Amino acid sequence: MNVRVAAIAELERRIGHSFTDRDLLERALTHASVGDGAKAVRHNERLEFLGDRVLNLCAAERLMALDPDAREGEMSRRMASLVNYHACSRAARACGLPEALRLSPSASKVGARDSDAVLGDACEALIAALYIDGGLDTARAFFLKFWEHEFARVDEPRAKDPKTQLQEWAQGRGLALPAYELVARTGPDHAPTFTVKVSVQGFEPEDGQGRSRQDAEKAAALEMLLKREGADGHIPQPSDTRL
Repeated sequence: MNVRVAAIAELERRIGHSFTDRDLLERALTHASVGDGAKAVRHNERLEFLGDRVLNLCAAERLMALDPDAREGEMSRRMASLVNYHACSRAARACGLPEALRLSPSASKVGARDSDAVLGDACEALIAALYIDGGLDTARAFFLKFWEHEFARVDEPRAKDPKTQLQEWAQGRGLALPAYELVARTGPDHAPTFTVKVSVQGFEPEDGQGRSRQDAEKAAALEMLLKREGADGHIPQPSDTRL
């Protein structure tokens, strides 16, 4: 038994479902990089579309069941913490999906198998495949099992992301909001790298990189915050006091 065949068998063992439609499972596990866009290769992007909807349904019905009196705004906040590519990538790792993924050599080389974005998309495709092959109950069982930890921490206070911190810092000093500019987009379509520049009034711009534009903006904001830290651990005021 080769390594990937063993990984797929382990994946099915962990999720508790053996696929009747083996071609469907293979499609769910095939990244768009395979075949470099050749039409003959059926990859998982269409399944991601369906899987996202099934995931949202499972999360919404579970939130309604856990707290029947919760207001819509509170449920929306909880939903956002449950349905995102970070949560999906954690579920993907827990079920053994990375080892079972079918990637092109170039995608593997640039680390796509460990990318939260790639794994999150593949997890949604797997949810869609479970829904098609086994029905909603099968997809729901997967969700409940691999989102258990996410529900356990759904009401935990979350640290503010760097963009929010930088915005609050600028506003607190009467400065204009940070401005983000896309500087470059490099790498293949299936594994791009974005470079973003952030500018804050009165300071030198800083750059950040990430696998998505949003991640690059967060990295740039964090770099700005770290560079602006003074010796006392606080971010200093701009040198030009006329601003």
